[in-house]
Amino acid sequence: MKTLIKIAAASWLAGNLLTLHAHAGETDDKHITVFKTPWCGCCQVWVDAVEKAGYTVETKDMEDLSSIKTQAGVPAKLEACHTAAIGGDRKYVLEGHVPLAAISKLMTEQPDIRGISTPGMPMGSLGMGEDPKAKYDVLAFTGKTGETPTLYYQAGKQ
Repeated sequence: MKTLIKIAAASWLAGNLLTLHAHAGETDDKHITVFKTPWCGCCQVWVDAVEKAGYTVETKDMEDLSSIKTQAGVPAKLEACHTAAIGGDRKYVLEGHVPLAAISKLMTEQPDIRGISTPGMPMGSLGMGEDPKAKYDVLAFTGKTGETPTLYYQAGKQ
């Protein structure tokens, strides 16, 4: 029965990832819903930093994020430890330890993409030691099968 409830909850969350709405009084551009595992400390550090930066964060702890990543259109090679959604009419996916500057750029420019990803868990990224000198790429993706991700933002670039 417990497994059935977990599957039903995961299915509901996956089906509603892109239709989640901000709470009353909040702007959609400042509300982020984060899907993460309950035991991942680096994900919680990322959430805390995003909240400190002025975003309202709603956290959904799940043991298996595969259905969320699939529904969000995150290519396997861009997967990271957590998946988030932000935006009003135009929802975007934030995959992994995306830096605050990249989130701000995304919400300002509002490009025609599905989302952005910091693949893996780069040392020095937000939630992974947060070193402003750390160099890593943030990639844009459309969610289309067979796509080639494009460079969206370079962290640590002088």
